[in-house]
Amino acid sequence: MPRLRFGLSYDFRNPPESGLAMPQLYAETLEQMVWAESLGFDQLWFTEHHFVEDGYLPSWVPVAGAVAARTERIRISQDICILPFRNPINLAEDLAVLDNLSNGRVELGVGMGYAPHEFRGFGFPVSRRLSLMEEGLAVLRRCFRGQRFSFQGKRYTFSDVHITPGYVQAGGPPLWVAAMARNGALRAARFDCHLLPQGPRAEVLEPWRDALSAAGRDPAYRVGIIRGVLVTDDPERDWPRIRQAERTRMRVYKRFFAESGQPGPQDASRGAWIPQTWIVGDVETCVEQLSAFITEHGLTDFVSWAVPPGLRPHEMNASLERLGREVIPRVRARLDRPAGPGDAA
Repeated sequence: MPRLRFGLSYDFRNPPESGLAMPQLYAETLEQMVWAESLGFDQLWFTEHHFVEDGYLPSWVPVAGAVAARTERIRISQDICILPFRNPINLAEDLAVLDNLSNGRVELGVGMGYAPHEFRGFGFPVSRRLSLMEEGLAVLRRCFRGQRFSFQGKRYTFSDVHITPGYVQAGGPPLWVAAMARNGALRAARFDCHLLPQGPRAEVLEPWRDALSAAGRDPAYRVGIIRGVLVTDDPERDWPRIRQAERTRMRVYKRFFAESGQPGPQDASRGAWIPQTWIVGDVETCVEQLSAFITEHGLTDFVSWAVPPGLRPHEMNASLERLGREVIPRVRARLDRPAGPGDAA
């Protein structure tokens, strides 16, 4: 089993009622991300959505470049980059630059999107998302080999392509795929990817693991999820403002799910989703709940929301410091996973 990694996730959402100018939010958040490295966090994940009123991060590449230039160890990935909206050759070049800028610390988490307004904004129907996702993954895999290639598909045609500069990481950046249902899980296995499970366990985790096992694949694959943690000795004082921010977050997601007709976490017809509700409590409570959650689902990567929508980054610093300095070391000691061959990825 690969070594456990812990991280923070950012979406840069800034509701109008926050009263904070967007440039200031970016500046303060960048400072917090740099500080997170000193707390011992292993990675930073960025999310992506488009045309959202509160400025939800639409482009993670410049943010990844900014933080890569100011850090030395922490790894950088996404949950998720919406692959149908990116030309895979251009994305592969962005990743090559980031991999060199960070000296081999970049990863890529992709999904195919589901919000209809985003597809309308980019000028093509939702019905193309599957073919764009599949061909995008196939092209990225070819790019990551470091060899010249051509590609002919339904959506993309590329001739005589060779990505330069070359990647620092052999085989290119580690590649993750988000799955909300069985087909997504099987896609992740087919393209030899780590998993970002975002649905019922029986539909996403088990099919992916079964497919990898059937193919005789190396067991050093990673499973990662975002779930908020608030470390506090006084939940009655500190939780209400986070709860309000989470309601702001979920209003947008519920709207996306409703528009798309996709079942969300509140839909129990497909079984219980892997929990992504916040863990709230003192150090002991967080250690107990976090350890149990990681063990139950066989996670290798646990990432907490860093700044809920509408809050200033510094308002979360006390909790983040306790998470990094007190909770995570105890979880590591309890689960005691030795380093393995997949740790660099």
